[in-house]
Amino acid sequence: MAGTSAVHPGALSMLKIIFSSEDILRTRVAPAADPLWELVLSLHLLQGRGRDPMMTTWRRAVAQGLRADNGAEHYRLLLALNPPRGYFPDFLTPSASKDGIEAGLEAVRGTPRGMLRRDLTMLAAETPLPPSATALVRGEPEVLQNLTDSMARYQSLAVTPYWARVQAAVEADRARRARAMLDGGAEGLLASLRPAMRWGGGVLEVLDYPDSRELHLDGRGLLLVPSFFCSRTPVALVDPTLPPVLVYPVDRLGGLTPGNGAARDGAGQGEALAALLGRTRAAVLQVADEGCTTGEMARRLRISAAAASQHTTVLRNAGLLVSHRDRNTVLHTLTPLGRAVLDA
Repeated sequence: MAGTSAVHPGALSMLKIIFSSEDILRTRVAPAADPLWELVLSLHLLQGRGRDPMMTTWRRAVAQGLRADNGAEHYRLLLALNPPRGYFPDFLTPSASKDGIEAGLEAVRGTPRGMLRRDLTMLAAETPLPPSATALVRGEPEVLQNLTDSMARYQSLAVTPYWARVQAAVEADRARRARAMLDGGAEGLLASLRPAMRWGGGVLEVLDYPDSRELHLDGRGLLLVPSFFCSRTPVALVDPTLPPVLVYPVDRLGGLTPGNGAARDGAGQGEALAALLGRTRAAVLQVADEGCTTGEMARRLRISAAAASQHTTVLRNAGLLVSHRDRNTVLHTLTPLGRAVLDA
Protein backbone atom coordinates (compact mmCIF):
# COMPACT_ATOMS: atom_id res chain seq x y z
CA MET A 1 0.00 0.00 0.00
CA ALA A 2 1.89 1.19 -1.72
CA GLY A 3 1.06 -0.59 1.26
CA THR A 4 1.53 -0.42 4.88
CA SER A 5 4.85 -1.22 6.39
CA ALA A 6 3.54 -1.95 9.85
CA VAL A 7 0.71 -4.04 11.25
CA HIS A 8 -1.86 -2.61 13.61
CA PRO A 9 -1.96 -4.68 16.82
CA GLY A 10 -4.65 -7.31 16.79
CA ALA A 11 -5.24 -7.12 13.05
CA LEU A 12 -7.09 -10.15 11.72
CA SER A 13 -7.42 -9.09 8.11
CA MET A 14 -5.50 -10.52 5.18
CA LEU A 15 -4.56 -9.87 1.59
CA LYS A 16 -5.68 -12.60 -0.81
CA ILE A 17 -3.77 -12.83 -4.09
CA ILE A 18 -5.75 -14.81 -6.65
CA PHE A 19 -3.76 -16.87 -9.18
CA SER A 20 -4.76 -18.56 -12.39
CA SER A 21 -2.61 -21.39 -13.76
CA GLU A 22 -1.03 -18.83 -16.09
CA ASP A 23 -0.22 -16.54 -13.14
CA ILE A 24 1.54 -19.38 -11.34
CA LEU A 25 3.79 -19.92 -14.37
CA ARG A 26 4.57 -16.19 -14.56
CA THR A 27 5.50 -15.81 -10.90
CA ARG A 28 9.15 -14.95 -10.38
CA VAL A 29 11.58 -13.51 -7.83
CA ALA A 30 13.28 -10.16 -8.40
CA PRO A 31 16.90 -10.60 -9.53
CA ALA A 32 18.35 -8.36 -6.80
CA ALA A 33 17.51 -5.95 -4.00
CA ASP A 34 15.35 -3.09 -5.31
CA PRO A 35 16.97 0.25 -4.37
CA LEU A 36 13.77 2.32 -4.15
CA TRP A 37 11.84 -0.27 -2.18
CA GLU A 38 14.76 -0.51 0.25
CA LEU A 39 14.94 3.29 0.48
CA VAL A 40 11.22 3.73 1.16
CA LEU A 41 10.89 0.84 3.61
CA SER A 42 13.97 1.98 5.52
CA LEU A 43 12.22 5.32 6.06
CA HIS A 44 9.35 3.47 7.70
CA LEU A 45 11.70 1.56 9.97
CA LEU A 46 13.56 4.74 10.83
CA GLN A 47 10.40 6.49 12.00
CA GLY A 48 8.75 3.46 13.58
CA ARG A 49 8.75 2.35 17.16
CA GLY A 50 10.15 -1.10 16.62
CA ARG A 51 12.84 -2.28 19.00
CA ASP A 52 14.62 -4.73 16.72
CA PRO A 53 18.13 -4.89 18.24
CA MET A 54 19.61 -5.56 14.80
CA MET A 55 18.48 -2.15 13.64
CA THR A 56 19.28 -0.09 16.74
CA THR A 57 22.78 0.93 15.65
CA TRP A 58 21.58 1.70 12.12
CA ARG A 59 18.65 3.80 13.32
CA ARG A 60 20.86 5.79 15.69
CA ALA A 61 23.52 6.41 13.03
CA VAL A 62 20.99 7.48 10.40
CA ALA A 63 19.13 9.77 12.80
CA GLN A 64 22.40 11.47 13.72
CA GLY A 65 23.30 11.81 10.06
CA LEU A 66 19.96 13.41 9.23
CA ARG A 67 20.33 15.92 12.04
CA ALA A 68 23.81 16.81 10.88
CA ASP A 69 22.47 17.21 7.34
CA ASN A 70 19.74 19.65 8.41
CA GLY A 71 17.13 16.91 8.17
CA ALA A 72 14.07 19.04 8.85
CA GLU A 73 14.92 21.18 5.84
CA HIS A 74 16.05 18.60 3.29
CA TYR A 75 13.80 15.66 4.15
CA ARG A 76 10.52 17.22 5.35
CA LEU A 77 8.47 16.19 2.31
CA LEU A 78 10.15 12.78 1.94
CA LEU A 79 9.45 11.89 5.57
CA ALA A 80 5.85 13.09 5.31
CA LEU A 81 5.27 10.88 2.27
CA ASN A 82 6.49 7.85 4.19
CA PRO A 83 4.75 7.61 7.57
CA PRO A 84 5.76 4.65 9.75
CA ARG A 85 2.23 3.23 9.56
CA GLY A 86 -0.53 3.24 7.02
CA TYR A 87 -0.65 4.10 3.37
CA PHE A 88 2.32 5.42 1.38
CA PRO A 89 2.25 6.40 -2.31
CA ASP A 90 2.66 3.86 -5.09
CA PHE A 91 4.58 6.35 -7.26
CA LEU A 92 7.61 6.24 -4.93
CA THR A 93 8.42 2.65 -5.93
CA PRO A 94 8.18 2.47 -9.76
CA SER A 95 9.04 -0.78 -11.51
CA ALA A 96 11.89 1.04 -13.29
CA SER A 97 13.94 0.91 -10.09
CA LYS A 98 14.79 -2.70 -10.88
CA ASP A 99 17.31 -1.16 -13.31
CA GLY A 100 18.98 0.86 -10.57
CA ILE A 101 18.51 3.90 -8.38
CA GLU A 102 18.96 6.46 -11.18
CA ALA A 103 16.36 4.77 -13.40
CA GLY A 104 13.97 4.65 -10.46
CA LEU A 105 14.42 8.31 -9.58
CA GLU A 106 13.93 9.29 -13.21
CA ALA A 107 10.63 7.39 -13.19
CA VAL A 108 9.56 9.21 -10.01
CA ARG A 109 10.28 12.55 -11.68
CA GLY A 110 8.14 11.47 -14.63
CA THR A 111 5.12 10.40 -12.57
CA PRO A 112 1.86 11.37 -14.36
CA ARG A 113 -0.14 14.11 -12.63
CA GLY A 114 -3.18 11.87 -12.34
CA MET A 115 -1.20 9.33 -10.32
CA LEU A 116 0.29 12.06 -8.13
CA ARG A 117 -3.17 13.46 -7.43
CA ARG A 118 -4.65 10.07 -6.63
CA ASP A 119 -1.80 8.91 -4.39
CA LEU A 120 -1.46 12.16 -2.47
CA THR A 121 -5.22 12.49 -1.98
CA MET A 122 -5.24 9.03 -0.39
CA LEU A 123 -2.25 9.91 1.77
CA ALA A 124 -3.69 13.27 2.89
CA ALA A 125 -6.77 11.46 4.19
CA GLU A 126 -4.55 9.73 6.77
CA THR A 127 -1.46 11.92 7.21
CA PRO A 128 -0.91 15.71 7.48
CA LEU A 129 1.22 16.91 4.56
CA PRO A 130 3.52 19.96 4.34
CA PRO A 131 2.71 22.89 2.00
CA SER A 132 5.14 21.59 -0.63
CA ALA A 133 2.79 18.63 -1.22
CA THR A 134 0.34 21.01 -2.93
CA ALA A 135 2.92 21.81 -5.61
CA LEU A 136 3.73 18.10 -5.84
CA VAL A 137 0.08 17.31 -6.60
CA ARG A 138 0.34 19.70 -9.55
CA GLY A 139 3.40 17.82 -10.77
CA GLU A 140 5.66 20.88 -10.68
CA PRO A 141 9.04 19.74 -12.05
CA GLU A 142 11.04 21.69 -9.46
CA VAL A 143 9.26 19.99 -6.57
CA LEU A 144 9.67 16.54 -8.16
CA GLN A 145 13.37 17.29 -8.68
CA ASN A 146 13.75 18.38 -5.06
CA LEU A 147 11.97 15.23 -3.90
CA THR A 148 14.24 12.91 -5.88
CA ASP A 149 17.28 14.91 -4.77
CA SER A 150 16.30 14.29 -1.16
CA MET A 151 15.72 10.60 -1.96
CA ALA A 152 19.21 10.32 -3.45
CA ARG A 153 20.67 12.20 -0.50
CA TYR A 154 18.92 9.95 1.99
CA GLN A 155 19.96 6.84 0.05
CA SER A 156 23.63 7.79 0.28
CA LEU A 157 23.31 8.34 4.01
CA ALA A 158 21.03 5.53 5.16
CA VAL A 159 21.21 2.71 2.60
CA THR A 160 24.36 2.84 0.45
CA PRO A 161 26.83 2.32 3.35
CA TYR A 162 24.98 -0.89 4.22
CA TRP A 163 24.27 -2.08 0.68
CA ALA A 164 26.59 -5.08 0.81
CA ARG A 165 24.71 -6.44 3.82
CA VAL A 166 21.40 -5.78 2.08
CA GLN A 167 22.58 -7.59 -1.05
CA ALA A 168 23.91 -10.54 0.97
CA ALA A 169 20.61 -11.03 2.79
CA VAL A 170 18.56 -10.74 -0.40
CA GLU A 171 20.86 -13.09 -2.31
CA ALA A 172 20.62 -15.65 0.50
CA ASP A 173 16.84 -15.48 0.31
CA ARG A 174 16.92 -15.85 -3.47
CA ALA A 175 18.96 -19.02 -3.03
CA ARG A 176 16.24 -20.38 -0.74
CA ARG A 177 13.53 -19.55 -3.25
CA ALA A 178 15.51 -21.04 -6.14
CA ARG A 179 15.89 -24.24 -4.19
CA ALA A 180 12.16 -24.30 -3.44
CA MET A 181 11.45 -23.78 -7.14
CA LEU A 182 13.76 -26.62 -8.15
CA ASP A 183 12.21 -28.96 -5.61
CA GLY A 184 8.54 -28.04 -6.07
CA GLY A 185 8.12 -25.79 -9.11
CA ALA A 186 6.33 -22.45 -8.88
CA GLU A 187 3.89 -23.82 -6.31
CA GLY A 188 6.83 -24.94 -4.20
CA LEU A 189 8.19 -21.41 -4.42
CA LEU A 190 4.89 -19.94 -3.22
CA ALA A 191 4.61 -22.51 -0.43
CA SER A 192 8.11 -21.58 0.78
CA LEU A 193 6.87 -18.12 1.82
CA ARG A 194 5.40 -19.45 5.06
CA PRO A 195 4.78 -18.56 7.87
CA ALA A 196 3.89 -14.95 6.96
CA MET A 197 1.96 -16.24 3.94
CA ARG A 198 -0.12 -19.30 3.21
CA TRP A 199 -0.47 -20.93 -0.23
CA GLY A 200 -3.26 -23.23 -1.31
CA GLY A 201 -6.01 -23.64 -3.87
CA GLY A 202 -4.62 -20.98 -6.19
CA VAL A 203 -4.66 -18.31 -3.48
CA LEU A 204 -1.72 -16.77 -1.65
CA GLU A 205 -2.93 -15.40 1.68
CA VAL A 206 -0.81 -12.69 3.29
CA LEU A 207 -1.66 -13.05 6.95
CA ASP A 208 -2.12 -10.19 9.45
CA TYR A 209 -2.41 -7.68 6.64
CA PRO A 210 -3.59 -4.21 7.70
CA ASP A 211 -6.72 -4.36 5.55
CA SER A 212 -8.77 -7.08 3.89
CA ARG A 213 -8.73 -7.05 0.11
CA GLU A 214 -8.19 -9.24 -2.92
CA LEU A 215 -5.66 -8.82 -5.70
CA HIS A 216 -6.55 -10.62 -8.94
CA LEU A 217 -3.46 -11.14 -11.07
CA ASP A 218 -5.46 -11.70 -14.27
CA GLY A 219 -2.67 -13.50 -16.12
CA ARG A 220 0.05 -10.97 -15.28
CA GLY A 221 1.88 -13.15 -12.77
CA LEU A 222 3.45 -11.87 -9.58
CA LEU A 223 6.88 -10.38 -8.94
CA LEU A 224 8.17 -11.36 -5.52
CA VAL A 225 10.64 -8.79 -4.17
CA PRO A 226 12.76 -9.89 -1.20
CA SER A 227 13.60 -6.87 0.96
CA PHE A 228 16.02 -6.25 3.80
CA PHE A 229 14.23 -3.22 5.22
CA CYS A 230 10.71 -4.63 4.93
CA SER A 231 9.21 -5.25 8.36
CA ARG A 232 7.50 -8.53 9.14
CA THR A 233 4.45 -7.64 7.04
CA PRO A 234 4.69 -8.07 3.25
CA VAL A 235 3.68 -5.07 1.13
CA ALA A 236 1.65 -4.82 -2.10
CA LEU A 237 0.79 -1.86 -4.29
CA VAL A 238 -2.70 -0.39 -3.91
CA ASP A 239 -3.37 0.36 -7.58
CA PRO A 240 -4.59 -2.92 -9.15
CA THR A 241 -3.66 -1.70 -12.63
CA LEU A 242 0.06 -1.54 -11.82
CA PRO A 243 2.26 -4.61 -12.41
CA PRO A 244 1.57 -6.90 -9.42
CA VAL A 245 4.35 -6.83 -6.84
CA LEU A 246 4.65 -8.37 -3.39
CA VAL A 247 7.56 -7.20 -1.27
CA TYR A 248 8.40 -9.49 1.64
CA PRO A 249 10.99 -9.45 4.45
CA VAL A 250 14.18 -11.50 4.42
CA ASP A 251 16.25 -12.67 7.35
CA ARG A 252 18.67 -9.87 8.16
CA LEU A 253 21.61 -12.19 8.92
CA GLY A 254 22.97 -10.36 11.94
CA GLY A 255 23.57 -6.76 12.91
CA LEU A 256 23.71 -3.94 10.37
CA THR A 257 27.06 -2.19 10.10
CA PRO A 258 28.55 -0.13 7.28
CA GLY A 259 31.19 -1.66 5.05
CA ASN A 260 31.51 -4.92 3.21
CA GLY A 261 28.60 -6.70 4.86
CA ALA A 262 30.42 -8.63 7.56
CA ALA A 263 29.06 -7.72 10.96
CA ARG A 264 32.49 -7.48 12.52
CA ASP A 265 35.10 -4.80 13.03
CA GLY A 266 38.19 -4.74 10.85
CA ALA A 267 40.49 -6.45 13.33
CA GLY A 268 37.98 -9.21 14.08
CA GLN A 269 37.41 -9.82 10.41
CA GLY A 270 41.14 -10.01 9.74
CA GLU A 271 41.50 -12.68 12.40
CA ALA A 272 38.62 -14.64 10.93
CA LEU A 273 39.99 -14.39 7.39
CA ALA A 274 43.34 -15.69 8.62
CA ALA A 275 41.51 -18.83 9.76
CA LEU A 276 40.39 -19.56 6.20
CA LEU A 277 43.72 -20.94 5.01
CA GLY A 278 43.43 -24.52 3.88
CA ARG A 279 42.06 -26.58 0.99
CA THR A 280 38.98 -27.86 2.79
CA ARG A 281 37.59 -24.42 3.54
CA ALA A 282 38.30 -23.32 -0.01
CA ALA A 283 36.28 -26.33 -1.18
CA VAL A 284 33.48 -25.43 1.24
CA LEU A 285 33.42 -21.95 -0.27
CA GLN A 286 33.16 -23.44 -3.76
CA VAL A 287 30.27 -25.79 -3.04
CA ALA A 288 28.38 -22.96 -1.28
CA ASP A 289 28.46 -20.89 -4.46
CA GLU A 290 25.02 -22.07 -5.59
CA GLY A 291 23.65 -22.80 -2.12
CA CYS A 292 24.30 -25.98 -0.20
CA THR A 293 23.02 -27.56 3.01
CA THR A 294 25.39 -28.84 5.69
CA GLY A 295 24.53 -32.43 4.87
CA GLU A 296 25.06 -31.96 1.14
CA MET A 297 28.37 -30.26 1.80
CA ALA A 298 29.53 -33.13 3.97
CA ARG A 299 28.59 -35.71 1.31
CA ARG A 300 30.15 -33.81 -1.58
CA LEU A 301 33.41 -33.14 0.24
CA ARG A 302 33.46 -36.52 2.02
CA ILE A 303 33.82 -34.99 5.45
CA SER A 304 31.71 -35.41 8.57
CA ALA A 305 28.67 -33.21 9.18
CA ALA A 306 30.40 -31.86 12.29
CA ALA A 307 33.44 -30.84 10.23
CA ALA A 308 31.25 -29.20 7.61
CA SER A 309 29.44 -27.27 10.33
CA GLN A 310 32.74 -26.14 11.85
CA HIS A 311 34.09 -24.89 8.51
CA THR A 312 30.89 -23.02 7.66
CA THR A 313 30.98 -21.34 11.07
CA VAL A 314 34.46 -19.99 10.40
CA LEU A 315 33.45 -18.79 6.94
CA ARG A 316 30.27 -17.21 8.28
CA ASN A 317 32.15 -15.38 11.05
CA ALA A 318 34.49 -13.98 8.40
CA GLY A 319 31.54 -12.59 6.47
CA LEU A 320 31.95 -14.95 3.50
CA LEU A 321 28.87 -17.13 4.05
CA VAL A 322 25.34 -16.64 5.31
CA SER A 323 23.34 -19.50 6.77
CA HIS A 324 19.59 -19.89 6.99
CA ARG A 325 17.79 -22.58 8.96
CA ASP A 326 14.60 -24.01 7.47
CA ARG A 327 13.12 -26.69 9.70
CA ASN A 328 15.79 -29.39 10.00
CA THR A 329 18.26 -28.12 7.41
CA VAL A 330 20.68 -25.20 7.22
CA LEU A 331 21.32 -23.67 3.77
CA HIS A 332 24.65 -21.88 3.23
CA THR A 333 25.20 -19.29 0.48
CA LEU A 334 27.98 -16.85 -0.37
CA THR A 335 27.95 -13.19 0.52
CA PRO A 336 29.26 -10.68 -2.06
CA LEU A 337 32.57 -10.74 -0.18
CA GLY A 338 32.64 -14.53 -0.29
CA ARG A 339 32.05 -14.52 -4.03
CA ALA A 340 34.83 -11.98 -4.49
CA VAL A 341 37.23 -14.18 -2.49
CA LEU A 342 36.20 -17.23 -4.50
CA ASP A 343 36.68 -15.38 -7.80
CA ALA A 344 40.08 -14.21 -6.70
